[in-house]
Amino acid sequence: MIYKRSSALFAEAEQVIPGGVNSPVRAFKAVGGTPIFVKEAKGAYLYDEDGNQLIDYIASWGPMILGHAHQPVVDAVIDKAKKGTSFGMPTQIETQIAELAVSMVPNIDKIRFVNSGTEACMSAVRLARGYTKKDKIIKFAGCYHGHSDSFLIQAGSGAVTFGTPNSPGVTQGTAKDTLLAKYNDLDNVEALIQANKGEIACIIIEPVAGNMGCIPPKQGFLEGLRSLCDANNILLVFDEVMTGFRLAKGGAQELLGIKADIVCFGKVIGGGLPVGAFAARAEIMNHLAPLGPVYQAGTLSGNPLAMAAGLAMLTELNNGNVFESLAKKTEYLHKGLSEILERLQVTHTINRVGSMISVHFCDDEVVDFETAAKGNNDTFKSFFHGMLNQGIYLAPSAFESWFLNDALTYEDLDKTIAACEAVFS
Repeated sequence: MIYKRSSALFAEAEQVIPGGVNSPVRAFKAVGGTPIFVKEAKGAYLYDEDGNQLIDYIASWGPMILGHAHQPVVDAVIDKAKKGTSFGMPTQIETQIAELAVSMVPNIDKIRFVNSGTEACMSAVRLARGYTKKDKIIKFAGCYHGHSDSFLIQAGSGAVTFGTPNSPGVTQGTAKDTLLAKYNDLDNVEALIQANKGEIACIIIEPVAGNMGCIPPKQGFLEGLRSLCDANNILLVFDEVMTGFRLAKGGAQELLGIKADIVCFGKVIGGGLPVGAFAARAEIMNHLAPLGPVYQAGTLSGNPLAMAAGLAMLTELNNGNVFESLAKKTEYLHKGLSEILERLQVTHTINRVGSMISVHFCDDEVVDFETAAKGNNDTFKSFFHGMLNQGIYLAPSAFESWFLNDALTYEDLDKTIAACEAVFS
């Protein structure tokens, strides 16, 4: 495929936008080459500035669960835009989507809308600290909760050491309150809790990791976290920015049968528009201003365009069987890719939960960031560009989950499997 126009546009962008992109994940630093500039999208397909059609497996990093430019969502946004794009005042639609979300998700009574997943996770941690009157948090290496200072922390030298900043601009003072744990390692978490007894406000986790590839929790891991939190007066925070309203109506809590104390949402809840939310039981949420002392605000939070898109999206998800359909399609893709890679003797491991899936080019089971990092990055680079040349768009990083959308047909899946065979033949 030819990407002459994309290359020219990227060169222009580099002159006025740092790195030519407004989010590093869009850059091709991990795979080499020039980012693809999208002109439009419909259903399961992207159409770039060079006129190429690509089968899409990132779905705008998750929210396009029903496909791009889904008509009910588009219609809702257009209708709402004609009546005004923002007021900075309460609107009825905020209550309507809040009522629907609360009815779909277990273990929540109230929800506060924000403008991004980053803001949701940042606010959830502040709320947890205010509610428990404790300062420290535990997060897991390889889990991404946005670019708030508290989350940009890398591992220290041992199981019970403090983290250190992994981005300039994050202070050591902030870093000392963030403890790093290993995903799927309950003993490691317990050691951190024992070493910081009575100081930990919350444990925040992606219940199904999506930022080191798709990594499911081991049997008993989340149950163990729930027990540790209960025993130590710690709140369990699920970052369901990726999994919420994607893995089930009630997200990972419903699918896995684990109750979190605070849940963070994004992506799907806005039908593709910038939005996020966090939710919990009333006793926790009532600590937020204006009811309580924990301050959180956003001038454009709950803006009518995002609420209209989100309400249209959640209404369809609540009334349909998209989760079963997507899970079957993802299982079909998993089976097809695995058969090809095994026949061609390509070293690999495939992880899958619901409509999230990732291919890791390594022998070992991938259960955390350390094992995910063992994947052969050179093989992934070749795979990524080979699939792109076959008209398949994957995330330009080995450490990202694929997200299927329900507009994908089985013919699209067969084309994807055939493309994989062509790449490695």
